[in-house]
Amino acid sequence: MVCMKDLNALLEDLGELKPTLFAGVPRVFEKVYEGIKKAVAQLNPVRRTVFGMLYNYKLGWMNKGYKQKDASPFADLLAFRKVKARLGGRVRLIISGGAALSSEIEEFLRVTTCAFVCQGYGLTETCGPTTLTFPDEMCMLGTVGAVSLYNELMLEEVPDMGYNPLGTPPCGEICIRGKTVFTGYHKNPELTKEAIKDGWFHTGDIGEMLPNGIIKIIDRKKNLIKLSQGEYIALEYLENVYTITPIVEDIWVYGNSFKSMLIAVVVPNEDFTNKWAYANGHISSFSKLCSLDQLKKYVLSELKSTAVRNKD
Repeated sequence: MVCMKDLNALLEDLGELKPTLFAGVPRVFEKVYEGIKKAVAQLNPVRRTVFGMLYNYKLGWMNKGYKQKDASPFADLLAFRKVKARLGGRVRLIISGGAALSSEIEEFLRVTTCAFVCQGYGLTETCGPTTLTFPDEMCMLGTVGAVSLYNELMLEEVPDMGYNPLGTPPCGEICIRGKTVFTGYHKNPELTKEAIKDGWFHTGDIGEMLPNGIIKIIDRKKNLIKLSQGEYIALEYLENVYTITPIVEDIWVYGNSFKSMLIAVVVPNEDFTNKWAYANGHISSFSKLCSLDQLKKYVLSELKSTAVRNKD
């Protein structure tokens, strides 16, 4: 087992280490996604178009129920084996956890990596995964899967946020009990009493129960901010969504309960910024490019596109 610390050298490390199991948090897979998309963007127009056609062709068969290895062996041979090679060539299973993985990135990995892709959900208090998606089940895309056999999961109403487990669809705070749930916080009975009620551990995450019994994380009860018009906003969720935008290297979203709007501080990706500058006839240092109104408008348009693609 190898732990990698430098995300900027991620693809190079994967090529050297050739792992069979690749586990990480969403930011790791965002870097993989960005690296592959960058490589595709550098292809000539014909090859780039062919890549897109093969992607949609394989995705179509996977959505019809075909396993990823049977959906389009031709597409794998022609295009996606090269993606697998960039990950070392031996990856069989990819597991994401620690935060919500964007549906856009999960779909891309499922189609292009020629590997099983799973997403799990759990906390330190539950000793790791409580739910896990099944390989080759496209109906689980964007979800965290089904609850494990050794635990139980319940949704509790959060009236202030409008979440009702008896509503349509059923939504509420995710509560867990079972063999892997902790017994309490060390020397902190007050916090334990707040977190565990009637044997159920209250996670602070808001989930939606889909008709097939799987869970989708849709919000966060903790770390919420309430805007002046009474709207609750999960800032971490917004940061996770917007950070997959290629032009964005990092983003911080801030809200104030006395204001009706949010603000965001964006750190542009230098490579994508320079590429945009070259295409638009701007020759300057990175710091000066960041002050251009045209770049700010472009970043804003890209953020809006990301929001539309990830809108539930």
